[in-house]
Amino acid sequence: MIELGVNIDHVATLRQARRTYEPDPLWAAAEAHLGGADGITVHLREDRRHIQDDDVRRLRDQTQIKLNLEMAATDEMVSIAETLRPEMAMLVPEGRHEVTTEGGLDVAGQRARLREIIARLEAAGIVTSVFIDAEIRQVEAAAEAGARVCEIHTGPYAHAFHDRGRDPESPAVQAEIAKIRAAGQTVLAAGMRFNAGHALNYFNVQHVAAIPGVRELHIGHAIVSRAVFVGLREAVREMKRLIREGAAQR
Repeated sequence: MIELGVNIDHVATLRQARRTYEPDPLWAAAEAHLGGADGITVHLREDRRHIQDDDVRRLRDQTQIKLNLEMAATDEMVSIAETLRPEMAMLVPEGRHEVTTEGGLDVAGQRARLREIIARLEAAGIVTSVFIDAEIRQVEAAAEAGARVCEIHTGPYAHAFHDRGRDPESPAVQAEIAKIRAAGQTVLAAGMRFNAGHALNYFNVQHVAAIPGVRELHIGHAIVSRAVFVGLREAVREMKRLIREGAAQR
């Protein structure tokens, strides 16, 4: 059964815009759970632009579904993960000037260092994921580094989908889907879990959900945006329905 992980970073973005106490990401996690989310994702950034340390601690203590901590591959973040022990830690690239994570982690270029970090996280009982572009060499490097999960970056697909008038049969869109599918096959052949995410929304998600073998989709901005108008619980429920319908087309 395909699963949905809901990223609630931008609930914290709204709170931090006023440096106040609401909306509370913990409430968002509860609403997402009630809407059918299988997990909650938060990215504790080095500059703490949205999610704060206390948010992660409270989510770890009170969230009743899987917690996925997105994090840079730094000693500070590894130490936090070792202390809090989320079910999964996803290593991502991080730039101070980016609006959101852009591009996958270059595992191939730093596999020795990442092998050490992944070993530390695994020793703490944390399943380790890497967010990578749909490139075979990055998948192979992830396997060599010891990752148990690869999340394939779907941003290029989502941008092609939008730029080509939301036409799933466009050659550019089909080319991006083919890259994700090929990367996913390599992930599975290496014995790792195949997840996907980034820039997925209510219009483009089903074509990714239909790719054979994909286990989880991680989606945040689109769901929080829809929640402004229909509420978070309903926004999650609608997304969950779409991805299950997509997966049924495999």
